[in-house]
Amino acid sequence: MLDTQQLEIGKIYKKESGRVLAGLIRILGDLDLAEEAMQDAFSVAMEKWPVEGIPENPYAWLISTGKFKTVDAMRRAGRGRELITQKLSAAEEPVIEQFEWEKHLVEDDQLRLIFYCCHPLLPLDSRIALSLREVCGMSTLEIARAYLVPFETMKKRISRAKAQIKEKQIPFEIPSKVKLNERVGAVLQVIYLIFNEGYSASSGEHHIRKELTEKAIFLGRKLVDLISTSESMGLLALLLLQESRRESRVAENGDLIPLEDQNRSQWNQNLIQEGVQLIQIALMSGRLGPYTLQAAIASVHALADSVENTKWDLIISYYDLLLHVHPSPIVELNRAIAIGMHEGPKAGLTIIEQLLTNEKLRSYHIIYAARADLSKKSGLIEKAIESYQKAIELVRQEPEARYLKKQLSKIL
Repeated sequence: MLDTQQLEIGKIYKKESGRVLAGLIRILGDLDLAEEAMQDAFSVAMEKWPVEGIPENPYAWLISTGKFKTVDAMRRAGRGRELITQKLSAAEEPVIEQFEWEKHLVEDDQLRLIFYCCHPLLPLDSRIALSLREVCGMSTLEIARAYLVPFETMKKRISRAKAQIKEKQIPFEIPSKVKLNERVGAVLQVIYLIFNEGYSASSGEHHIRKELTEKAIFLGRKLVDLISTSESMGLLALLLLQESRRESRVAENGDLIPLEDQNRSQWNQNLIQEGVQLIQIALMSGRLGPYTLQAAIASVHALADSVENTKWDLIISYYDLLLHVHPSPIVELNRAIAIGMHEGPKAGLTIIEQLLTNEKLRSYHIIYAARADLSKKSGLIEKAIESYQKAIELVRQEPEARYLKKQLSKIL
């Protein structure tokens, strides 16, 4: 029984930690204090909830506990922090005690937290890393793996960002509409990266992290409500279209199901319809940014009834535009895979061989998995075996590793 409840508390942590942290920053006015308060609150929850039961409103309970643990700690520290203790004791008292939470306030806190972490005074890489750490509770190790940088580098990057927030006294707020454009690019990227980590986790036993994809979609909707640009709509469309396939991407035993084998009747048509409508509005604006173009590619996949009947030529043309506005080796790799589907595996393989001269891609398991697949289809079995082995060596996620090993066993 205790193990079951502890597992449930772990799920609540994954789901609620970003919201709790955001609420505590609003109350305490300090990121470090809020982090300590949140950890204290969850520590108390781990002790009490397995015995007393999980409260009806875990979020409110955690906010209340975190706040009062901070007040107690400050009181024990002596008169040096007396003024801030008095302020905290009075802050939000009726709301905390009665557990009456305005829904819009909770939601705004989460969006406010992203804008807080994405302040233009912080370096761009620090903004994104800090947001992934604080908004969705990704570990420093997970973020380092997503960025393909050493753990210590990422740890220092996040620490510097937190120090700069305190030093520059960055306010916890959503900026005025005049200043939104300074931060919206980083905010879009953070929501995109949160979704990516949920869509295909960088490591671990599970391919999909549902709590992250749902959080990203929630934040994407809130951002569109706040600022309806072609790119904010394009990003939300992309997330919805990708999320529409979630139920068909993984088998009951956790094994991956490739696109060509997915049951398209399981695709969520409501999400597809909403995503397609958004992308049509975004495309009509004439401002084609990277998220709008990625959503356009996703819409072609979503509307096709099979891999064979997919409009690969249209997908390639969108990739060409995407490379023009947002050059990236990952985009080049995806374009090469699309060319392999449209012009034949050898055409795609030729491009992938050229891309392997890029140092960033040489440590990316997907390029070797793509090379293996196209080599197999081209009859180059030895190259396929070598490529599958390299992909397996580099992959950090168990379901992907199992899938690659299964594909390798078929040609040995």
